[in-house]
Amino acid sequence: MNAIFLGDVVGRSGRDAIARYLPELIESLKLDFVVVNGENSAGGFGITEKIANGLFAAGVDVITLGNHAFDQSEAIGLVAREPAVLRPANYPAAAGVPGRGTFLHTDASGRRILVVTVMGQVYMEPMDDPFSAVEKELLSCELVKDVDMIVVEIHGEATSEKTAMGHFCDGRASVVFGTHTHIPTADARVLSGGTAFITDLGMCGDYDSVIGMDKEEPVRRFATRLRGSRFKPADGEASLSGLFVSTDDKTGLAVRCEPIRLGGCLAETIPSVKVALP
Repeated sequence: MNAIFLGDVVGRSGRDAIARYLPELIESLKLDFVVVNGENSAGGFGITEKIANGLFAAGVDVITLGNHAFDQSEAIGLVAREPAVLRPANYPAAAGVPGRGTFLHTDASGRRILVVTVMGQVYMEPMDDPFSAVEKELLSCELVKDVDMIVVEIHGEATSEKTAMGHFCDGRASVVFGTHTHIPTADARVLSGGTAFITDLGMCGDYDSVIGMDKEEPVRRFATRLRGSRFKPADGEASLSGLFVSTDDKTGLAVRCEPIRLGGCLAETIPSVKVALP
């Protein structure tokens, strides 16, 4: 099975990159499954139903969210109605948060794919234990026996926590990837147990920015500690950043794992597609 996982979509620029590149990637890479983190897609903060529908129309199968999941008030209704839009699974159980953090997708060939998304605890807002939340899902749904692919996302700040999640799931999940920091890491690999892993997918957005935001205000705040205006997404040409994974149909584990980076300023130093096209 061939799949791609795309990092945090930031603003209109990031949405435009998805609309521009994703359909051709689906065709050229013969993709069976696409996951996109959309938590920054609405002006850099949250998601709306219109934006979610646009991502689905471009070929996205599952949209994940993170700490900005509910920045837009309409997202509460969206995640309650749409099972393929996921908020982190480790929101406190007693809080009555709408939506869910897992989704079982069936592709055109009838293959089943479990997606689990959690939020890290290190340097993040208080959440329940992400490892326990993932363990619960892995125990109830096994590769090959129950599903053909298992995808785990950890939305977090700390590289150590995200790497630990990769090893925690190694051999039991098809792929584990990190999101949230908006900077693509250079450690894409298949772990010893057969799980594809990358610490952070990066973002789909304008990299001539400060993690997707127009440079002026973030630089001002770092340099002076003074607030001048609200953050707003940079609106230059966006790069699409993510991970391509191919799995073995018999084991559900990864046999190939390579980053994909297209367009924008990243393309000046990184080949437009690092995956050899079929």
